[in-house]
Amino acid sequence: MKICHITTVHKPSDVRIFHKQCCSLQRNGFSVELIAPNVKKKSLKGIKLIGLNPTKKNRLYRIFKLSKDAYELALESNADIYHFHDPELLRIGLKLIGKGKKVIYDVHEDLPRQILTKHWINPFLRKTISFLIEKYENYAARKMSAVIGATSHITQRFIKINNQSININNFPIISEFKDLNSKKSINHIVYSGGISKQRGIVEIIKAIENSEIKLLLAGEFLDPSLEKELNALKGWGNVNYLGFLNRSEISSLYQKANIGMVTLHPTLSYKDSLPVKMFEYMAAGIPIIASDFEKWKEIIINHNCGMTVNPNDSIEIKKAIDYLISNPFEAKKMGENGIKAVKEIYNWSIEEKKLLALYRTL
Repeated sequence: MKICHITTVHKPSDVRIFHKQCCSLQRNGFSVELIAPNVKKKSLKGIKLIGLNPTKKNRLYRIFKLSKDAYELALESNADIYHFHDPELLRIGLKLIGKGKKVIYDVHEDLPRQILTKHWINPFLRKTISFLIEKYENYAARKMSAVIGATSHITQRFIKINNQSININNFPIISEFKDLNSKKSINHIVYSGGISKQRGIVEIIKAIENSEIKLLLAGEFLDPSLEKELNALKGWGNVNYLGFLNRSEISSLYQKANIGMVTLHPTLSYKDSLPVKMFEYMAAGIPIIASDFEKWKEIIINHNCGMTVNPNDSIEIKKAIDYLISNPFEAKKMGENGIKAVKEIYNWSIEEKKLLALYRTL
């Protein structure tokens, strides 16, 4: 069976799309292609990569021109099942369904709620745009062969619309972290992922000013102007900004850290999310300091793998960091508990079975 994954937004090396879903399908006997931006046509790990080039960093160009190019490449692929990962591709998903194809919509984020926090959308227009997007997304989802939600919260929304909706969590691949050891640098905390105010970076930096704590910061700025603003903060001198790292570099980075930070702000979309970084920290044996959202508190308290704080309170964040640094035995135990929880519950091997079952059903 031939499968074609499509994205116009994500990197061809995206962990959920390539390393988890595409690789899992390829290992289990499916013929897999991935249409993605900024990659040359080649085969990687048995997966055929098909590039969308050239691309511009312009949303309108991506939504209209790049989506059109992706649709033409999708038709050339002539796959049995198409699996797309971006809401802006809904219209080409509908066109493929119109040609008798089976199409899966993979919903990574709760887009209508996300719209309410987008810095590049006029605040006066956000509610209207959010409402219209939700109406259109619901309309298109009803017609899909299946809908995959990256969290149970997302899946619960879509299962009311399309009964072929399942939850496939973005949990870690355990093997990526199997070689991590317990040798940590002193007083190092880590944050990896997209960098924005809503993801708590300002409060983290303020929490480490006037201290010997070092923040290992990996990822890309979602708003390029934010980097200059952070540079002006007193605590920026304690930050080692590493930029975007690949999977092996991320695993090596976690070896150096004592604590993993995931103190996202309490927006509607974040409160119901399950950030993959939280589970990667656990897999790496790093205790977590996380936002005190009910879902997150339940995981952290049940498994005793970290602490929760008010993400808007840099003083509370500082106290949690100081506590874990000052109590290394307890922090080590929390890290060990995190590893155990990932091995037993929060890992890709379990989610992979759900993915394969869906494909075989289709």
